[in-house]
Amino acid sequence: MQYSIRNKNVSGFTLIELMIAIAILAIIMGIAIPSYTRYVLESGRADAKNVLMQTAQTLERCFTRFSAYNDAGCQLSQGDTLMSENDKYQMTVTALGNTTFLLTAVPQDGQANDTDCGNFTLTHTGQKGAAGGTDAAVVEECW
Repeated sequence: MQYSIRNKNVSGFTLIELMIAIAILAIIMGIAIPSYTRYVLESGRADAKNVLMQTAQTLERCFTRFSAYNDAGCQLSQGDTLMSENDKYQMTVTALGNTTFLLTAVPQDGQANDTDCGNFTLTHTGQKGAAGGTDAAVVEECW
């Protein structure tokens, strides 16, 4: 039995082709990762809005029932803190009076990297705030 070895063209990638493919991948990742990170931060803001709105509704029900936000029969009192559903924000009840309240949601863990919006606030009048202020452009973008 005789074996013959035939000349076959061996195909594959050259080093240059491999380097070009890696460079293209690096460019795509350089665009995709920051976009994805921004998207995750923006979607996490919904957590702050939810906890603030739910707490405001609880306080409004209390006001309807007892004619005061800070009545002893209310579920919430000055300084109470709640974590949002996904633990991205810690909400604190501040400035709680007979006819006023201020709710503040502070970002936690990875959400703290959201420097555009930072803390979210909501008052008894429905005034929304973000990034430590009530600037209309910032509020519009964040809320």
